[in-house]
Amino acid sequence: MSVVSLLDVKILNDNAAFSEPYIFRVTFECISPLKDDLEWKLVYVGSAQSEEYDQELDSCLVGPVPAGVNSFEFEAAAPSIDKIPSDDILGVTVILLTGSYADQEFIRVGYYVNNAYDSEELRENPPEVVDFSKIRRELLVDKPRVTRFNIKWDEPATASEAKPSEFEATGEKQAAEADLRTAGQQSIAVS
Repeated sequence: MSVVSLLDVKILNDNAAFSEPYIFRVTFECISPLKDDLEWKLVYVGSAQSEEYDQELDSCLVGPVPAGVNSFEFEAAAPSIDKIPSDDILGVTVILLTGSYADQEFIRVGYYVNNAYDSEELRENPPEVVDFSKIRRELLVDKPRVTRFNIKWDEPATASEAKPSEFEATGEKQAAEADLRTAGQQSIAVS
């Protein structure tokens, strides 16, 4: 049984310029006080081909965490453009919001992100050199992919003990498979 349940994630700027920070409001419920802080991270998947292009945009510690409903705002800088392969700048990618306790990931929320030029003319005839000042990102906020993991709360666990709680195969695009990063994990659409 999970001590922490994610109740809601609101992305406060789901349609923004590529260079703007990501801003989230995360609400969760804790059924008993925790000894340690929760760690939250935001990861930008720079390429579905390799994890080497993933960028941890930011992380934060939240605590002490009392029993009850808790909420916080999390702001993370935009990804570094020089770390994204040029072929993967435009189009669909993924961002991952993860929650961990005592170095054990207990939840992962993935959102598709579409990076595109801000005008129809540029989308139809893109310049040879990418103009980042004209790129906007749009997050598909109504269809997050949530993966929950069973962990040992307030007890150390080995990496092999952190397992997904359930399994559901998905027929989503390869980029979605890359965002989840581990075969056999459950992907649940949360509304």
